[in-house]
Amino acid sequence: MPAPLVRDLGFRPLPGVFEEMQAFTAARTADTPDEVWFVEHPPVYTLGMRADRSHLLAPGDIPVVQIDRGGQVTYHGPGQLVAYVLLDLKRLGWTARTLVQTLESAVIDTVATYGIEAVARRDAPGVYVASGKHAGAKLGAVGLRVKRHCSYHGLAVNVAMDLAPFAGINPCGYAGLEVTQVRDLSSVDTLARFRADFTPHLLTRVTPGR
Repeated sequence: MPAPLVRDLGFRPLPGVFEEMQAFTAARTADTPDEVWFVEHPPVYTLGMRADRSHLLAPGDIPVVQIDRGGQVTYHGPGQLVAYVLLDLKRLGWTARTLVQTLESAVIDTVATYGIEAVARRDAPGVYVASGKHAGAKLGAVGLRVKRHCSYHGLAVNVAMDLAPFAGINPCGYAGLEVTQVRDLSSVDTLARFRADFTPHLLTRVTPGR
């Protein structure tokens, strides 16, 4: 199979993109090529299917949207790279856990080129800073849905954004969890630069035979 088709959706509200992911997944067949969608969202809090709303502390004027991924509550906003991965896991021979590890590894390897040491945690999916004064802070979140062996939703990496809205929630259900971003840990301060560096790391991992 060829590499997934990469689509740049630009700056778009989450609800419409969510509906398009659902429609794409419902319509796909065994021959449908995989796709990766990059998008930047206006400010929004999202709750997973079984999220505990008590983790939504003070949303203020930011919209809250319930979606069908796993996990608790997170924030999306300008300056954050969201990568939605629409993959046929059966065709890849993967489990959902394999995909989570693949997404985490692509981020870890990308930020390593900026001098950022990051790690994944088995007990709490995502990417975390491993050393320095921000050790333990969350840099990227992962949340997936799998239907008929096909994935959607995906990954959000904080690149160059206003982190203040994270104070309105317990990020991913963890009270007091520090959240950080690429800009505060390196000289990389634009979404375009991070996406350009991240894309080959991701595509190498999600393309069969590479």
